[in-house]
Amino acid sequence: MIDFRYHLVSIVAIFLALALGLLLGSTVLRPYALKGLQAVSKRQQQQIDSYIQANKQLQGQVNADNQWAQANAERVLGQLLEGQYVVLVLAPGAPGSVTTGVSQALGLAGAKVTGQMQLQPTFFDTSPTGSQKLAQVAEHLAPPTLPLVGPAQAQASELIANMVMTQDGPGNPVAGLKDPATAAVLNGLQSEGFLTTTGNPWDRATLAVVIIPATPASTNDTDPASQALVTLAQQLKRFGQGTVVAGSISGSGPGSAIDLMRTGGQTPHLSSVDNADTPPGQIVVAQALFDLMHGKSGNYGVAPTADNGGPSPAPSPSPSPTPSATSLAAGTKVGHPAGTP
Repeated sequence: MIDFRYHLVSIVAIFLALALGLLLGSTVLRPYALKGLQAVSKRQQQQIDSYIQANKQLQGQVNADNQWAQANAERVLGQLLEGQYVVLVLAPGAPGSVTTGVSQALGLAGAKVTGQMQLQPTFFDTSPTGSQKLAQVAEHLAPPTLPLVGPAQAQASELIANMVMTQDGPGNPVAGLKDPATAAVLNGLQSEGFLTTTGNPWDRATLAVVIIPATPASTNDTDPASQALVTLAQQLKRFGQGTVVAGSISGSGPGSAIDLMRTGGQTPHLSSVDNADTPPGQIVVAQALFDLMHGKSGNYGVAPTADNGGPSPAPSPSPSPTPSATSLAAGTKVGHPAGTP
């Protein structure tokens, strides 16, 4: 029978052999292993340096594009939107850089920004209590000739769009004029905490820009807030001549209203710009509004879901002609291609 001491000696011998092997292996192989690791580290560092250099070049190109856009915005836009009135609708968390930049671009295009409507979180409250309150307020403020249907946010969106927008044609409210009924509706919604106003958004607008949050509330394409923004944009377009949904690059990803429009097939008659936090994107917002007035929509920007960087061909402002009896009789408008309304 094998004695226990034999097993003990065998185990000790195994561990001694293992330790000796590790010692000898590390001593003999160490220079080769170190040399291999150093080679790998050198290759990785070269790759990192290459990425850093490429990033610097790309950033330089972006900076150059932004500088060019800033320097040439007035020439590119001219009086593209002369005679048009634009209302800005801001979602909660809308980035100030987008709002300011878009307002400046619209001004360079000859449009007048009537004012801003800043939607509050309560507008997007889909709880039974919140929805009931919004629906009751909308129904109370709506004129008798406007029957409201659908969920609370849809009803409120239809009411707002009907009040602030106009197609400025025969039988429609005159663009740019204060509408007492509009002021009463907006003041009513404001007093109930659903929105705040800046400027004169009760002056009827022909065009609208909806600015989405800087960060999507959720990456889920069924997010109620994003769906409500798309619905509001559709209603603004319905009662006006064109609506663009604009956002920052970081805010236009999955779950955003822009992403929902593009992936959900809800883009007909609406346009979107996902890089409106940059000067080129802000120019495109004004160009997209012009195209919408002439029946052309699109999804523009730098996101994978964008169709193009901007309208193609890019609309160009018409030169400001000297008024003549012929042009006045023909009713030609500055900033519109000849023969268009």
